[in-house]
Amino acid sequence: MSLRRFLPTALLLISSALRAANPDLPPDVKGASVVVIDAASGDVLYQRNPGERRPVASTQKLLTSLIVAEQGNLGKEVVIEPIDEITEPTTLQLKPGSSYTRGALLTALLVKSANDVARALGRDVGGSLDSFADMMNRRAAALGATSSHFLNPNGLPAEDQYSTAADMSKIARAAYANQTLRPIMATKYHPFRYADGHLHVLRNTNQTMRENWFCTGMKTGYTDKAKHCLVSSGEHGGREVICVILGSSKDRVFTDSARMLRWALGLPQEAPAAVTSRSRKKGKVKTPKGQAAQKTAKKHFYNVNRYTPSSSR
Repeated sequence: MSLRRFLPTALLLISSALRAANPDLPPDVKGASVVVIDAASGDVLYQRNPGERRPVASTQKLLTSLIVAEQGNLGKEVVIEPIDEITEPTTLQLKPGSSYTRGALLTALLVKSANDVARALGRDVGGSLDSFADMMNRRAAALGATSSHFLNPNGLPAEDQYSTAADMSKIARAAYANQTLRPIMATKYHPFRYADGHLHVLRNTNQTMRENWFCTGMKTGYTDKAKHCLVSSGEHGGREVICVILGSSKDRVFTDSARMLRWALGLPQEAPAAVTSRSRKKGKVKTPKGQAAQKTAKKHFYNVNRYTPSSSR
């Protein structure tokens, strides 16, 4: 083996040995940018390329949600307009002319990450999508997220739209502290009632939160350019932390987020996701589907938050 081919392997083995010998070292995770902060103080616990400007996909819906929650009036009816449906790929396919409360849409936005819902909320709160983008940039700047520029409420690709892992950690910290958003982000299954009366159970896109007891939620994101992104929060023993991973891969972003949260919370590095996958293959653990999912969702539904109605007109 040549020296050039041997060195990367040797360095990897040395790094793994050092981490095994010293559990205080952060885990080696994939991602273009990574930031971990203390949710209470904002202190940075770990960072890699924190100031690199890049698209952050749907994780910027945290800022959209924060603005909607802070504006209040969550019982207000929002009438869906044709312009709200000019989006893809993840939508709830809301019909123009139907109406839902801001609170119902806010919950659907954070649980399912629907792009049409983001547009409807942005248009309703801002008066127009352009005006809402101005609100996003002003709020981000007020939070100290000064290396960001937002152009839409859903994070779909747009030229000159970007943020950084450091900025997203500041936005996430504000969203985490918001008492309206906190319980919504921790919701694994939510029964969304359409205007015509039919019920559809929404499953949270955050696999890390669904499969790890210490993860308390936050937001996923993906586009071809942004790659897989995840903002996650965790709590244990009175400590609360937030992890931002941008530009990762589908096979690593959720497990890496769990590993980072475990490290920041002082928990042992286990592999609950892998165990869960093996258990599923053996039939020991089942993901709720169909009626079982509806029962699970209804069980949690009334604890989501007071602004989410049981039906929408």
